[in-house]
Amino acid sequence: MEILKVDKLCKRIGKKEILKDVSFQINEGDILAFIGPNGAGKTTTIKCILGLQRISSGSVVINGYDLKKNYVKAIERVGSIVEEPDAYLYLSGMENLKIQARMYKNVVMDDVLRVVELVGLENRIHDQVNKYSLGMRQRLGIAAALLNSPRLLLLDEPTNGLDPEGIKDLRVMLKRLAASGVGILISSHNLSELESFCNRVCILAHGRILEETSMKELKEMDDTKYILKVKDTSLCKRLLMDNDRVIDEHYLEVVRDEEDVASFIRLLVENHVDLYEVKKENMSLEEAFMKRKDGDGID
Repeated sequence: MEILKVDKLCKRIGKKEILKDVSFQINEGDILAFIGPNGAGKTTTIKCILGLQRISSGSVVINGYDLKKNYVKAIERVGSIVEEPDAYLYLSGMENLKIQARMYKNVVMDDVLRVVELVGLENRIHDQVNKYSLGMRQRLGIAAALLNSPRLLLLDEPTNGLDPEGIKDLRVMLKRLAASGVGILISSHNLSELESFCNRVCILAHGRILEETSMKELKEMDDTKYILKVKDTSLCKRLLMDNDRVIDEHYLEVVRDEEDVASFIRLLVENHVDLYEVKKENMSLEEAFMKRKDGDGID
């Protein structure tokens, strides 16, 4: 079921066009990696979806409600962190969450305790926020975003300040939320981390969409990388193409489609090169992003 549909979203400030016909969607259980270079328009898109910035043209529909026509209904089951989470520093984490809970109709104390446990702040929730580390403040922000049991969760750089254990906990939590039907958009520069749990990816550059597809399809879209183990790579150098390379005395990296790599293997055999192993490696999210980035001429 579709939770978020962004259609031909444009944002103009004066004569400058910040977003240009941005379109994508999120369904139940999707975790969408929303990536792009600094200044691409990621945060602006998120703010437009939340109604924090006026949409110049286009539409945003959340849980079946058009944001412009029925803002309250559209936004009532949405949780978010945009840039850095805000908090009253001289209040405790618990006091901050109680204040946040009063903004919703049906959030009770059990919901507050649930999100505290979910983000792992049980032992520090009664401490003043000014004593929290950046990672703990980030956890508190995520807890606040989850108070109203959102069906759509928008997270802008949620791993900022989190240590490796915190990032792992966040990954597990987001997978669990997605499995329960929550749709999630997560913007981050930590591409290797996003690759480990996002099922869809949207690449934004210069305010427009370069690619929107499944994570699997993005990484399989271009020629695949193969790692070949041979007895002696020095016998293969004259057979390599421009995109191929020698890793060491026993391993080669070749970038070809399936038919070309099969032809290359036959060529090795014909040239009496002993071949021990062929391993297929799909392109990483970072490699796929860099290829799209370079193809679009992004600095």
